[in-house]
Amino acid sequence: MLTLTPTPDEMQTGQLSPEHLQAAREAILTEGFVVLKNVVDKGHLKILQEKMLEDLHDLQARKDAPYNWNRGNIQQDPPPFPPYLFQDILLNDLVIAVTKAVLGPKPRNVFYSGNTALPSPYRQPVHLDMPQLYKEDGSVSAPYALVINVPVVTMNPENGSTEIWPGTHACAEVDNDWPNLEVPEPMLARQRKIAPPLQPTVEAGSVLIRDIRLWHAGMPNRTPTPRPMIAMIHAASWYRHIGSNLRFPKDTEAFFAHPELITEAVFVEEPIDYLHQPHGFAYQAEAE
Repeated sequence: MLTLTPTPDEMQTGQLSPEHLQAAREAILTEGFVVLKNVVDKGHLKILQEKMLEDLHDLQARKDAPYNWNRGNIQQDPPPFPPYLFQDILLNDLVIAVTKAVLGPKPRNVFYSGNTALPSPYRQPVHLDMPQLYKEDGSVSAPYALVINVPVVTMNPENGSTEIWPGTHACAEVDNDWPNLEVPEPMLARQRKIAPPLQPTVEAGSVLIRDIRLWHAGMPNRTPTPRPMIAMIHAASWYRHIGSNLRFPKDTEAFFAHPELITEAVFVEEPIDYLHQPHGFAYQAEAE
């Protein structure tokens, strides 16, 4: 796993050196992911942690609480309004430099949500978030979308850091025909012999950038404290079949103005009911 620590000069200018940028790009193209260390203010994360843990009670009180596969993982949107919008999360220049290097000019942020690993013994099946795209010769396409994971607190194997399967973003076999994009066990057994999965520790303040096709799974949180994580999706400018317009308050247009990243947003005057927006994935109550 490649973890890059930007230099003080890179942090100040918001620009990675050519060597760091190339290393990050190569890590995503070969392994499927990279970590940028200490690029988000921990004070900002503390503010979000307190609010998201407060919101969690109302989210779980929904009759249709948005669990993902099981009650160990719940889809949770961070509050989409001030004072909870932070430049170093939504418009981080170092992150954008990496996604631009992989996806091409003018990547688009089409997703702003997250998930919280709840204290539980449950794990998710290994899955992809999106399937492969294929070229005319049957080979897989270049990357078309990257997931930006921002742990709100340090995530580690004890509190349910995401299980990641290196290199699997290039596997051509899992497509829309697989139910819920879950990876069958024979393929998992084969992949373990090539490159076994890992559960990385990613410190608060760091950002995990991964190819949206990379195999992964939510894991048990064996601590008594919920572990929230924010997720965004940067999509290539040419790929238009993912995400939907994000909703932010009317007076935040200037905040999202950026020369490289386009945020696919609508700006509304009415209150945003963000606690009822998230929908869970593949949850079946009877399976509990």
